[in-house]
Amino acid sequence: MTSSDGRTAAVIGAGQTGVTAALGLLDNGFDVTLYSDRDQRSLRDDVPATGTALIFGEAQRAEESLGLNTYLATAPTATGESVRVVDGSGPDRAEEIAFDADFDGFVGFVGVAVDTRLKADDRLTLFRQRGGRFVVEAVDPVRLDGIAAGVDLTLVATGRGGLSSLFPVDVERSAYDRPQRSLLTVTLAGLPYGPEVFAHRGASGGRHSALTVVTDEGESWLGGYLHKDAGPTWAFLGWARPGSDWERRFAGADSAQSALDIVTALHRDYIDWDLPEVHELRVLDQDPHSWLKGAVTQVVRTGVGRTANGHPVAALGDTAVSFDPIAAQGAQGGLVQAAALVRKAAAHDGPFDEAWLTATFEEFYAHRARAAQLVTRLFLSDPQLAEYGNLFFAAAQGNPRFASKLFGLLDDPRPVETLTSVAAAKQLIADFAGEPADALLERFVPTGTFQRSRLAPQAA
Repeated sequence: MTSSDGRTAAVIGAGQTGVTAALGLLDNGFDVTLYSDRDQRSLRDDVPATGTALIFGEAQRAEESLGLNTYLATAPTATGESVRVVDGSGPDRAEEIAFDADFDGFVGFVGVAVDTRLKADDRLTLFRQRGGRFVVEAVDPVRLDGIAAGVDLTLVATGRGGLSSLFPVDVERSAYDRPQRSLLTVTLAGLPYGPEVFAHRGASGGRHSALTVVTDEGESWLGGYLHKDAGPTWAFLGWARPGSDWERRFAGADSAQSALDIVTALHRDYIDWDLPEVHELRVLDQDPHSWLKGAVTQVVRTGVGRTANGHPVAALGDTAVSFDPIAAQGAQGGLVQAAALVRKAAAHDGPFDEAWLTATFEEFYAHRARAAQLVTRLFLSDPQLAEYGNLFFAAAQGNPRFASKLFGLLDDPRPVETLTSVAAAKQLIADFAGEPADALLERFVPTGTFQRSRLAPQAA
C-alpha cells in the first residue's frame, strides 16, 4: 500500500459512515479532521439512532477490512428471516404465505443490527485517541468551501439533509420523488432470543427475525438489536403504505411508550399470531430517544459536488444514495462505500480531483448502489417489480434453498439486475432453487391459517 503520509482529509458528519471513513483514513496515514455540529456526548445521548442499521456479510467484511469491531461477539445475531404474507386485497385478509429463510444453510452469513450511536461513539473515541482532530462546528456551504480549500480530500457525510443539496439528485438513476412508506421504529426490551420465542413461526424461534407483510397496509419487522445502553434488545421497524390505516397510526407516535402502544395495537388488529411476544416487550426508560418516525425518499445523487470556489467534494453514505430501509441497504451501502474509498485513497498517488472522486463513486455505484436500489424497490413491491416479487415469495414457501438465497439478496443484491422480464425472474428462481420455476410455482398452495403463538407470559 502506498504511504499517505503528509496528505490531509476532512470529513463532515460524525455519524456511523462519516466516522468510519475518518478513522480508516487516519489509520492509513492521512491527517484527518472530523467535523460535527454536536459534541461526542450529544451525538451518543441526545439524538435517536438513524435506524436499525442491519448489516450482513459484505458490510461486515468492510468493517473488518478497516480493523473495526463488528459487534458479532456481543450483539444478538439473526440466522434467518421468518416471513408471513397476508393478502389484504379481499375482505378476509387471507393468510397466504409462511416460510423461514435460514441464512446459514446457503448464504453463510448472519445479520447483526447495532445502534449507530454506539458504533459512531466507539469509533470516534478511537479516532481521537489515535490523533484525529474532532471539531464541533456547524458547517455550512461557505465554511465547507474554506475547509475544502485547505485539504487534499473532503468527504461529506451529513445524511439526507444538511449539505446534501450540494449534490444534485440524479433523476435518471432515481426511481422516486417522494417517500414510498411512512416509517416507525422503536427499540424494546423484555424478550429473550431462544427457540421458545416465536416458536410458532419455526424451530429457530427468536434466532430468526420476524417479517410480516400485509399487502394493503405495509410491513412489520421485529429483530434482535444491540442498544448503546441496554445492550441486547429488540427493534421494531414498521412501514406504512400511503393512505393506509397503519400510516394514520404511525403518525400518532410522540414517545417511546406511544410507539409501543401503536405496535401492540397493530399486532392485536393485524398480526395477532405474534401478539403474546409483543405483550412481553417494554420501552427503555433510560433512552427517551429510542424511537423515531418519518419517511425517506429513495434517491441517487451525483457523487461529487463543487463548493462556491470550485473545490471538489465527495458525497458519502446517505448523502450520496438514500434508501428506504425495507431491504437494509442504507447502513450497508455506507460502510461498503467508506471502506472502498479508504482503500482506494490509501493506494492513490495523485490528486483527489473531480475525475478521481467521480470514478470512485461510479465504481461504488456499479458494484453496489445500483443493485441495492433495485432490491429495495423489489421489497417495496414497486409496480415495475411487484410481479417478480410475488413469484419469489410464492417460490420461497415451497423451496427452502430459494428462500435462503432470496434473503441473500440483502447481502449481495446484484442478481436483481437480471430482472428484466417474467422469464428472467423464473430463471433466477430456477438458478437459486435448483429446480424449474414452473414446477416449483405449480406446487404453491396458500397457507390458509398461520400458527398462533402459545408463549406463556413471563413472571413480573
